[in-house]
Amino acid sequence: MMRSVFKVSTGNADWKRPRKVAILRQIVEVCHILNARYTVKRAFERTFILSAILFWSAFCVPRLACAQQDEGEKLFKQSCTACHTINQGVRLGPDLVNIHNRRPEEWTVSFIKSSQSIIKSGDPYAVELFEKFNKMVMPDNNFTDPQILSIIQYIAANSPGESTGAAVSQCDCSSTDAPAQSVSEENIRSGQMLFNGKKRFTNNGPTCHSCHNIDRADVTAGGTLAKDLTNAHSGLGEAGVKAIIGNAPFPAMAKAYDGKPLTDQEVFDLAAFLQYVDRDSASNNGPYYGARLFFSGLGGAVVLFGLFAGVRTRSKKRCVNHEIYERQIKSTWEDSNK
Repeated sequence: MMRSVFKVSTGNADWKRPRKVAILRQIVEVCHILNARYTVKRAFERTFILSAILFWSAFCVPRLACAQQDEGEKLFKQSCTACHTINQGVRLGPDLVNIHNRRPEEWTVSFIKSSQSIIKSGDPYAVELFEKFNKMVMPDNNFTDPQILSIIQYIAANSPGESTGAAVSQCDCSSTDAPAQSVSEENIRSGQMLFNGKKRFTNNGPTCHSCHNIDRADVTAGGTLAKDLTNAHSGLGEAGVKAIIGNAPFPAMAKAYDGKPLTDQEVFDLAAFLQYVDRDSASNNGPYYGARLFFSGLGGAVVLFGLFAGVRTRSKKRCVNHEIYERQIKSTWEDSNK
């Protein structure tokens, strides 16, 4: 290939070999075209990426946040409502309002998984809670970290003074709960029969009074293995009572009803009965046995002694020695006559 020779003057460039100059100009034009196309492509890519981000922020993020909040709400109502509330006061455990601001997220996740592990480690706040709430043991939970975070997000969204953001405001999280059912006398009677065991649970679960007692004259005294439920409704509220009955958070109760869940109607009837018992507890202080029990026991003892005396008199009218004596005399007389 021949070497290109260029002659450049101080004024206008005087190019030799016009053919190669034309080729160079074409190369420059091609570079400009390619650069323009590259610029358009880059602009298109940037526009596409920006549009995707805006679409994700406007539609996908709110739906994802809504789904996460729905999961947190479901888990909270299933496992936490029995003992905790959100800005509705203390129940069996502390009110969890703004817990995401009061405690670090890592601490909250660890405590929900195993509260006793945190307490036994000597954590001052955990020990203080344990002492304050009568050393009631919070059952361990096998939630995953994302599930616990969804619960924390649900608590945060329902705590006062907290902005739920666009993700919550744009999603359709309207309640689908059924209208409140009115309590009738039939519901209360049904709940009492279920509690006493006079009416069997649909799934053959154990009766309530096997472990619990209610201090009323018209209710058979129950067991003492678990808490007295006379004033359970005042302490737990309607939501707490239904949550514990419908999905027991306590290990012994959960094991007793494993595979034998109560129906919604049975939960409603038992809650109605406990509400009635709580409301009427001031005027009904339970059975008073006193003198009635004493005289009943005395009368029973007299009857038993009378029965024993009658049986003994009937079975032994004469002395045993007298019969032996008569038999011996008869035998002797017969021998003497032979």
